[in-house]
Amino acid sequence: MTPKSTSTEHRVPDLDGFDTWSDQRILETLLAGQRRALDAVEAALPAIAEAARIIAPRIAAGGRLIYAGAGTSIRVAVQDGSELPATFGMKEEQLLYLIAGGRDAMFDTLADAEDDVEAGRRAAEQCTPSDVLIAVAASGRTPYTTAAAQVARSKGCAVIAVVNNANSPLGDASDHVILLESGAEVISGSTRLGAGTAQKAALNLLSTLVHTRLGAVHDGLMVNVQAGNQKLVGRAARIASQITGASEKDAAEALSRTRGDVKLAILLCAGAKDLAAAQETLAATGGNLRLALSKLSGPV
Repeated sequence: MTPKSTSTEHRVPDLDGFDTWSDQRILETLLAGQRRALDAVEAALPAIAEAARIIAPRIAAGGRLIYAGAGTSIRVAVQDGSELPATFGMKEEQLLYLIAGGRDAMFDTLADAEDDVEAGRRAAEQCTPSDVLIAVAASGRTPYTTAAAQVARSKGCAVIAVVNNANSPLGDASDHVILLESGAEVISGSTRLGAGTAQKAALNLLSTLVHTRLGAVHDGLMVNVQAGNQKLVGRAARIASQITGASEKDAAEALSRTRGDVKLAILLCAGAKDLAAAQETLAATGGNLRLALSKLSGPV
């Protein structure tokens, strides 16, 4: 049954002749819609914080972060998840994507895939009580995504819904809801605009907060960054230099000794006597760089 009111499907008033307006007026109107989307994210900050408290301990214990959705929503979600290993050092094997229509749907328009309830159920069979499922749907009623959430929850997996409409089936199927009331779209029904912006911002905030709590951030610096190319090696060296006061040359040499492990390089620059000592100190603090630095005798 179609819900009585789906706010993302409403029309913004006073848009008669929109396609005849000047470029400047069209862009200003679109930008105003983007600002409304970010206002919706701000209103959802307490819900985002609570979601991070659900996710972080499960990831720390080795559970997986699973994203589920269809169309624009899953494309936004995959973008968020796929950046976590390089940015925060998250293990690739701890990430999973349940995509309506499969990976082909990331590039091709497979609109009917979102209606495939059985596919959503099958995809979620692999969820476990150790995992967290983030189910994303602007409408909150995408059949594939709702079915995946229902099955995941039945298996004890924690389910977090990211939706742009209140009182949704997906919200009802979840343990926790992040409601992004971005409202009507400037281009009616095109949830790649305001709703998509709200989803992207909310997921970005959520995953960043989670990894900050997991120790991947120190003083606003990405201390779990994976130095996989020359640009990132340089960035990692600057991070080590900024935290410890060592020269970038010394920091780069420390990174070479640690094979790109930024936290260990920082400990070497901060006074750890050798790599083994740095490893022991970091392990003793559960990977918490701030605690590890406090254990060193030299200034940090």
